Amino acid sequence: MLPTGPICYRCRRHFAYHPHICPECFELRPVAYPSVSSPNVLVCATCAGETSVFACAECGREDHPYGAERCARCILAERLTALLTDPTTGRLHPELQSLYDELLTTPRPQSVITWLKKPPATGARLLALMAKGELPINHDTFRRLPADRSHNYLRELLTSTGVLPPYYPPIEQIERWLIDLLDPLDPDSTAMISRYAHWHHLRRLRSLAERGKLNKSVIYAARANINGAVRLALWASMHETTLDMLTQTQLEHYLAEYPGGRNSQQTFIAWLRRTRTNTRINIPWRGQTTPEVVVSDADRWNQISQLLHDAATPLYVRIGGLFTLLFAQPLETIIAMRADQITLEHNGRVLVTFDTIPIEMPPGLDSLLRCYLAKRGTPSIVSREHGWLFPGRHPGRHLVRETFRGHLVAVGIKPGYSRHAAMYSLAGEVPAPVLAELIGVANKTAVKWAALAGRDWSEYVTQRDT
Repeated sequence: MLPTGPICYRCRRHFAYHPHICPECFELRPVAYPSVSSPNVLVCATCAGETSVFACAECGREDHPYGAERCARCILAERLTALLTDPTTGRLHPELQSLYDELLTTPRPQSVITWLKKPPATGARLLALMAKGELPINHDTFRRLPADRSHNYLRELLTSTGVLPPYYPPIEQIERWLIDLLDPLDPDSTAMISRYAHWHHLRRLRSLAERGKLNKSVIYAARANINGAVRLALWASMHETTLDMLTQTQLEHYLAEYPGGRNSQQTFIAWLRRTRTNTRINIPWRGQTTPEVVVSDADRWNQISQLLHDAATPLYVRIGGLFTLLFAQPLETIIAMRADQITLEHNGRVLVTFDTIPIEMPPGLDSLLRCYLAKRGTPSIVSREHGWLFPGRHPGRHLVRETFRGHLVAVGIKPGYSRHAAMYSLAGEVPAPVLAELIGVANKTAVKWAALAGRDWSEYVTQRDT
């Protein structure tokens, strides 16, 4: 009941879910009570001297209404406590305490309640078994379960909250895929390609994953190379030979039959030579090609203008696209950026540190960054989204590269070509040593782009000293 009359459930939810700044206390709260000083002005319950009908009967908070009298956070706390309590001790299972804390402080407790009760409620069922001690809390448990979306999501949630140690799903998928892939081979070829896959590709993938640089293109390349090795082993078996006895002539015949397999075979052949398994065969490596610049500077600036003013494109896509078009940042670097790389200064400047030196953002982009951080709530970024500037759907993980790229391509921007255009422009305007420090590329890369742009910065150090 409001001082102005009864209020229905729908209107009560509308006021609670659409708070406004109270004109008297300037706090964001449900504004539905006539002011004492001016009855025609609506204020919050406190300023009106009334008891709020929007407040939770248990905690007194007005945000996140859910039931008739209680808020979503109180209901979630009750359900999580019942779900994660060990019946033998009557307390929360100690290994699941960090999960409880993370879920309870989520920005939208309603979403967690829905996830717990939405059929088939896989997460709630498994968590209950873990709390009771009927299911071990480790990665081996999930390896025995189906690798579907529900089980994978719970596993990543437990990993992101520290209940389980870090793991890398794409690498585990390759390990399972490898077992079936090697099944048709003879024992010697199986052992050889298994060593190649585990000690060359999977070890490299784990190293990239630990540095946050694992992406789909690297994974697809590893799969293609392993597939190429299996195809060569099957071909050798059909021609009554083995990989360690293969000759250069036979390899040439194979490449003639499968001309598209040269790229996928180079790494494997090099591994055979390096491990002294077969030093009689070789595929020469192709030299590095000069990158093509197919986007003109005028087109690049048109794309920049498009992202600055196109409100229909998601805000994070506009920011990431501008990082590519203005500062030549690759998508792999953008998606892995941390929130602490952005600095909002009191004088209005916005600084972004791509490598070691903070760069002041130009007008337009600085406003987009401020708006993006304001919408997400800057104080909660590190604590609730694990520090990522662009958090993804899966718990504790950043946004997927293909998501970024798909949005940019949809508006007519090809990020690879656009980045080349940006590198070409920057290399012609900024000395190579400075460019390398500003945008985080190797010195050799900056020098190569400077040469492509027709600028010789060899005298830069002398000019700076004088």
